Amino acid sequence: MTGPGARPGLRERKKLKTRIAIRNATYRLISEQGYGATTIEQIAEAAEVSPSTVVRYFPSKEDIVLTDEYDPQVEAALRSRPADEPLIESLRTVIKQALRHALDAEPDEMLLRTKLMVEVPAVRARMMQSMSVTGRMLCGVVAERTGRQADDLEVRVLSMSVVAAVMETGVYWAEGGRQDDLIALVDRALDTLKGDFTL
Repeated sequence: MTGPGARPGLRERKKLKTRIAIRNATYRLISEQGYGATTIEQIAEAAEVSPSTVVRYFPSKEDIVLTDEYDPQVEAALRSRPADEPLIESLRTVIKQALRHALDAEPDEMLLRTKLMVEVPAVRARMMQSMSVTGRMLCGVVAERTGRQADDLEVRVLSMSVVAAVMETGVYWAEGGRQDDLIALVDRALDTLKGDFTL
């Protein structure tokens, strides 16, 4: 186990390198030949690993497309926010920071991921499952900030509402041809959760 800010050990670095190689190969193949035509065997060959290694790291092709390394970073960032900051503003700040980083660090992957969410039902369904994991992580942080239990209804509703808002914003952004400012759209979505809108 490594502490905050500590350099991961050799084994962890090798595993991360393998995960990244598999993901990069997948994105490249999907961009070239489409999602449906891309197989686990092709991904393994392109990443220079065995098919069993691909499946060990990512149980399904949808997982390769959707899995990222951001949840631990988001969790740590939320815990570092000022205790007296309104909770929704802490969430807003951290989510926007994570999205900006993703857009700067891997813009092509972000575009492809959201495109597949719109076009491929299996990816959309897996995204919903994946976001529930993020939601449970948020429940823990929200519970700490509010002094409530992580399984309290209100904690769960707030956490999952934030996750759903971010996911639906990504879909909306993709459906609009990714022309809008994604960060501004997230602001609008979170304002909706505060009730700052008129139908």
